[in-house]
Amino acid sequence: MNKDSIFLDRHTAPHITTLVIMTGAGALNLNILLPSLPGIASEFGVSYSYAQLLISAYLGATAFMQLIIGPLSDRFGRRPVLLGSMWIFIAATLLCMVAPNFQVLLIGRLIQTAVVSGLVLSRAVVRDMVGTDEAASLFGYITMGMALVPMVGPLIGGILEEIYGWRASMGLALAFGVFVLGLVWLDLGETNQNRSTSFGAQFRAYPELIRSRRFWGYALSAAFTSGSFFAFLGGAPYVSVQFLGLSPSELGLYFALTAIGYIVGNFISGRYTHRFGINNMMLNGNIVTGLGMIGSILTLALGVTHPMAFFGYMLFVGIGNGISLPSANAGIVSVRPHLAGSAAGLGGALMIGGGAALSVLSGSMLSPQTGPYPLLYIMLISSIAGVVTALYVIYVARKVALEAGEPAGE
Repeated sequence: MNKDSIFLDRHTAPHITTLVIMTGAGALNLNILLPSLPGIASEFGVSYSYAQLLISAYLGATAFMQLIIGPLSDRFGRRPVLLGSMWIFIAATLLCMVAPNFQVLLIGRLIQTAVVSGLVLSRAVVRDMVGTDEAASLFGYITMGMALVPMVGPLIGGILEEIYGWRASMGLALAFGVFVLGLVWLDLGETNQNRSTSFGAQFRAYPELIRSRRFWGYALSAAFTSGSFFAFLGGAPYVSVQFLGLSPSELGLYFALTAIGYIVGNFISGRYTHRFGINNMMLNGNIVTGLGMIGSILTLALGVTHPMAFFGYMLFVGIGNGISLPSANAGIVSVRPHLAGSAAGLGGALMIGGGAALSVLSGSMLSPQTGPYPLLYIMLISSIAGVVTALYVIYVARKVALEAGEPAGE
């Protein structure tokens, strides 16, 4: 990651490959069970909506876990917290594999959310080592590599489900967890050289973040940017079946367009953030998403019923997220560098919690009478809100530059 980083040397900063794998662990664990939900519901005799708690409750617990992991890492360091989290994840995955009933499986899944430490702490580690614009570029490359997981995770999980059943998917998650643990042990040197004096002090520091206008600007921009994607996840399956008549395999194929767009957007972020700055990248990414939604609405209004009239424009959602999110995340952890872990946790919780709410909202507003329009309007409004919050950050930054008496951190 820098000139002092030596791969597989636990006394130096981690290699970017390690950060990519750390970040992808959580995404794999979430996505790999998606194709197995009907089988799990059948095996344990529960409804499909109840089985979906393995995803929705997992997201909720993930948001909460980020609030804990960030302050822990600011107090005790990135390395011990990440190693401890991976041990917890491995134990929880073993519990899932041997679960005798659905309740035990759900408990295991909730404990598995410790794996989100890889996502939270990869951001904090990067910010420990480099400046804001370079951090945004690195976030772009890291998430570009990690974006491959949502493309292959459900495919692998579906194959394992058909051949061996859902427990095999947990077996793969276990193997990957052990691999990540070993990689972190060998490669991740401690990067937090400014630890807080106590764990309680980190929570008492939250008001310092909450009072920062720029933190809220970056955090809300990240939440609204990702909100478009989470709303898509909540409503796209219904749109696919009810309005487009797609089979599950066709749906999976079209879903890949968003992931491809995300990879493209992250490449753009990694390539150009250093030149244009994080605030402009946040703004432009949300504009791209909004234009895509307008295009889809107009195309469908003209009577075009081909799936590309809907999914083709979701490519813009992926590109917009890929451009905006690395910069928003870099901004979140840069407002108060000494609170990078806490900021990453609080910002991540707001992003996932807000996105999950939009996912539920989009799914609840669709009906056979509405068509896909409620989903598209929610996504458009979310992207517009992302533009507004990005403009707010730009306004605050300019105001700070003009007001010499105001701290630069605001």
